Amino acid sequence: MGIFDKFKAGLTKTRNLITAQLQGIKLQLGKFDEAKLEELEYSLIRSDMGAANVDEIMASLKAGMKAAGRDDAEFICQNLQEQFSKILGEKKELSLQENNLNIFLLIGVNGAGKTTSCGKLAHQYMEKGKQVMLCAADTFRAAAIEQLQVWSERAGAKLISQTIGSDPAAVVYDAISSAKARNYDLLIIDTAGRLHNKKNLMQELDKIKRVIAKEAAGARVYTLLVIDALNGQNALAQAVNFSETCPVDGLILTKLDGSGKGGVAIALAKINIAPIVFAGVGEGIDDLLTFDPQAFVKALLPEND
Repeated sequence: MGIFDKFKAGLTKTRNLITAQLQGIKLQLGKFDEAKLEELEYSLIRSDMGAANVDEIMASLKAGMKAAGRDDAEFICQNLQEQFSKILGEKKELSLQENNLNIFLLIGVNGAGKTTSCGKLAHQYMEKGKQVMLCAADTFRAAAIEQLQVWSERAGAKLISQTIGSDPAAVVYDAISSAKARNYDLLIIDTAGRLHNKKNLMQELDKIKRVIAKEAAGARVYTLLVIDALNGQNALAQAVNFSETCPVDGLILTKLDGSGKGGVAIALAKINIAPIVFAGVGEGIDDLLTFDPQAFVKALLPEND
């Protein structure tokens, strides 16, 4: 299954919200009047694009309809596609340095999907021929260590872990030492779920980052914030708040398949904290995709045929 088909399958619930208005009008060979545009607007809001964003999108749509003298579903779908594509921007991929250690540091709140994303990322880069090591720096939950162990076995990646309650920074230190000694390409670090306003947990994260800066001074390091799409507009607050206390290089948007909330990707792109670099569209090991805005937008809207 190609990336478009995966996005299309994962975004079914979100697409259905929008398609209910667009496709219905096409089948009736009707036109969009003000009432139908209001229904479309409500669908976009329900998909969690954000009310203010939707206001701008609809204002631009109506201006485009007036200028073109068109009020059919095909034109509206094309207009939305162009607007969404502009908001999401170009595809952003994380580039790894050759013959050097690269580090992904995954952060976020509890339940966002950090541990699962670590395992899926390990699989993705192992498939590309990279030597990947996982680090279980979430030492508060025994289940997190066990879960990452399962994912490491599935992906075929080396795991560095200690016992529950260990100092997370010490686990990271061990992982970096091992990865450097064995010339690994990529070290993926799972961290405990934390809120931006929990001082002790943020201090712990700072300690982990200091260890990385000292022990892997030449490494290319990406701090990736994992966001649960099911959190909707709360995801925006998380992104803003984390970015204020911990610089973020990229976003991983998980669970896009879980509800009709896929529009949150548009809202996240609009606030421009960091680019969305990966998107989770299912539970399978291959279901964390490099985020492709064009494929996403194409999958989000009904097909024009």
